[in-house]
Amino acid sequence: MLRERLQQVEERIQDAVRRTGRARSEITLLAVTKKFPAEITRQAYQLGLRHFGENYVQEFEGKRPVLGDLPDAVFHLIGHLQSNKARLAAELFQVIQTVDSEKLARRLDQAGRELEVMIEVKLAEEENKSGASPEELPALIDGIRSCPRLRLTGLMTIPPWSEDPEVTRPYFKQLAALGRLHGLPGLSMGMSHDFEAAIEEGSTHIRVGTALFGPRRKD
Repeated sequence: MLRERLQQVEERIQDAVRRTGRARSEITLLAVTKKFPAEITRQAYQLGLRHFGENYVQEFEGKRPVLGDLPDAVFHLIGHLQSNKARLAAELFQVIQTVDSEKLARRLDQAGRELEVMIEVKLAEEENKSGASPEELPALIDGIRSCPRLRLTGLMTIPPWSEDPEVTRPYFKQLAALGRLHGLPGLSMGMSHDFEAAIEEGSTHIRVGTALFGPRRKD
C-alpha cells in the first residue's frame, strides 16, 4: 500500500514540476511520520525516502534509537519547539524548520551541534499558530546568522487549513516573496492536499503525511 501511495504522490509531483518547468531535483519530499511507529519510517526508507518530518520532540525521542541504522536519513522537526527542549531537539534532528525567535536560535546554537534551520513565518492571525511575523524577519535572520553552528537555509509556513488549494495559494505566494526579499531560497510549504499549488509557487520542501501513510490515529 505504501509503495502505491508513494507512486501516486510522485506522479503528482512530476505533474506539478512539468507545469512549472521546474526540475524534480528542486523538490524535497518530506515524509511526515508523526503518530506513526518507527517501523513505518523504516518501510518508507526502504522505498527510497530519505527525509522525514516529525512534530513532537518527545515522540521522536522514543523512535530515534531504533532508527540509528538508517545512515543517510535526515530528520526534520516541523512542529513548534519550546526553547527548553532545544538541546534535546538538536541531539535528535538534523534540521529544525520551526525557529521563530532569537532566544530559540541561541539555545540551539549552544547545544553544540551543526544544524540546518529554517524560520517559521506566521502569515495569518491564528492564535494556535506559531511563527515569526514578516516584520520580525530582518532581526531574526541577523540573529540566526550570528550563531556559528546554525545554517539558515529558508522559510517555512503552515497556512490556515482549507481543502481548496486556491485558498492556501496566496500564502505560498507571500512566503516565496519573503524568501526572495531576504535571499533565502528554501521554502517549506505545501502538504498532502495542496502541495501542487505550493510547488507551482516555488516550494522546495513539501511535507506529506496522509497521502503517503493514510489517516493518523486520533488521541
